[in-house]
Amino acid sequence: MSLSKENSEKLETFRSKVSTAANDIVFHFFPAKLTTLIESTKTPDSPYNIVHASTLTDTRVYPPPSNCVDSNGPAKRRRTEDSSALPLANGDTASARYPDLVHANKHILKLFETTKSECTQLSDCCDKVKLWVNLTMPKRVQIQEEVLSELLRSQESAYNIRDSIRQHYLARAKICSKLIKYPNVEDYALALREHDEKQLFFARQNLLDIRNIYAVITDILHKNITKIRSPRGNNRAGLY
Repeated sequence: MSLSKENSEKLETFRSKVSTAANDIVFHFFPAKLTTLIESTKTPDSPYNIVHASTLTDTRVYPPPSNCVDSNGPAKRRRTEDSSALPLANGDTASARYPDLVHANKHILKLFETTKSECTQLSDCCDKVKLWVNLTMPKRVQIQEEVLSELLRSQESAYNIRDSIRQHYLARAKICSKLIKYPNVEDYALALREHDEKQLFFARQNLLDIRNIYAVITDILHKNITKIRSPRGNNRAGLY
């Protein structure tokens, strides 16, 4: 069996689009990231500047909203007939065991949005370049295998950086819960400040790590672009 002329033309059109997109990424998008990603973090007024850390953390424990306090004190957690706790909605202080509030660090939250966006871009670009490399191969050969492995490692690095945000929220929540239970223990407030300062530092470091990933894959792709585009013949020597 063979492809019909119509499907063959569709396949070539698809290959052409993939090649155009990948070449734009390799020769324009990746190199641009080597400079633009970090430059804005170097200015004194940059939101990534560590000097801002001391003013960004609110360690105060706020009283619960009036709708979750009655004459007998804070409302108790609602329970079902079988005495199991009802699931709590996000921000549902009315049914929380400890309804007092410690606010999230909104500044770091905004920086994390940038990190998540950068991780998504990196992963998406790696997918497009991986597809292009696969489509240029007449069969799997060493140089393409090594390039694909590096692209996969880059994606996994993006996933790990993305997951560090989840770990931050969990770690911060534990400190905040202690602060609510023991508001008179000053060390919990200090721990929260130190945690946020560390996350502010890591937010910029994550951008540096992403920039370095771009640098490595750009270097590998550009050094081996001839072998990737024309995989037949001399690909047994491996990466440059």
